[in-house]
Amino acid sequence: MFTGIIQATAQVVSIDKKTQFQTHIIRLPFEMTQGLVVGASVAHNGCCLTVTEINDQLVSFDLMQETLNVTNLGLLNVGDYVNVERAAKFGDEIGGHAMSGHIMTTATVSAVNITENNHQIWFSVPAQLIKYIFTKGYIGIDGISLTIGEVKDGHFNVNLIPETLQRTNLKNRIINDVINVEIDPQTQAIVDTVERMMANKTHY
Repeated sequence: MFTGIIQATAQVVSIDKKTQFQTHIIRLPFEMTQGLVVGASVAHNGCCLTVTEINDQLVSFDLMQETLNVTNLGLLNVGDYVNVERAAKFGDEIGGHAMSGHIMTTATVSAVNITENNHQIWFSVPAQLIKYIFTKGYIGIDGISLTIGEVKDGHFNVNLIPETLQRTNLKNRIINDVINVEIDPQTQAIVDTVERMMANKTHY
């Protein structure tokens, strides 16, 4: 489980692409390597990956084809930065909202509005998922727990505080960038349950 509170951004230093498989190596901040072991989970842009090798601050991860298909990790290039969070431990404070690290879909940045006191990003999502996105609800964007602002015509926005911009890679996102989305599982469960109940009523 993850909290959606990003601990740092980490640079991709190597990508080894093979048939339907790739390995990438990131440089983690020193403090994030303390106690890290092979087999541990680290979220990259919200996607849970397993540590396969550790060489000081250089940490390796394997990505299967399904991961490359449904996330933005297959679009990474050497030199790019990913949001990273180590798995939460029992008793940790959940500062954001509980997240599984399983990416449901990707969304596309459709607008970036920057003013003196606000940094707002709009995203477009697949039509079948907009029903799970509500104003003031939670959503995971590249592993970041965020509160949804407006929802309109298949798009939604988030408003970013300076701390989020400083700590994550969202400050560099531009129009047409692809981001990972994890829908809040509680919201999904409620919507799906209500839909089933309404569908059953039509049979009586």
